[in-house]
Amino acid sequence: MNINQLTQQLDKSNKHPPVEKWDPAFCGDMDIQIKSDGVWWYMGTPIGRMPLVKLFASVLTTTNNEYFLVTPVEKVRIKVEDAAFVVTQWRQAGEMIVFTTNVGDEFVLSAQYSLALPVEGQTAPLYLNVHRGLQARFHRNVYYQLAEVAELKVVDGVQRAECFVVQSGGVDFVLGVDG
Repeated sequence: MNINQLTQQLDKSNKHPPVEKWDPAFCGDMDIQIKSDGVWWYMGTPIGRMPLVKLFASVLTTTNNEYFLVTPVEKVRIKVEDAAFVVTQWRQAGEMIVFTTNVGDEFVLSAQYSLALPVEGQTAPLYLNVHRGLQARFHRNVYYQLAEVAELKVVDGVQRAECFVVQSGGVDFVLGVDG
């Protein structure tokens, strides 16, 4: 089976492989790095074949701030500068907000796929929690577009008085704190 066939099979299932069920032996480090702009690099050269990037992305996971590509028979560590993915688009679908990443995955803003404010060492204004503990950093344009539709309101459980929030499915999600 070639990469295109495998990618098509994954696309048809619309699911990611069950990486969390696999427990292969650690095989070492691989010279793959995901830059903060979402570009995947191998041995100092950008990977230009999107089907290959999508295949790698489908088996990516993180544990203790380390990133791994996992198959049923091997596990290799790679480097990630900031977040594994980049949110490149968003759209309103009824009462839901849908985000699209640089590898074409779509996530509906919800309790399962929630927003996260940056923590120390992160450089984007906002992150989206995706699957397997991975995050997608917001491209600044997408963040500013979302900020345009955000409302300023008081949110329970947030230390400061007012937050900028967006709603998806009737649930408030914090984009940032005023002040």
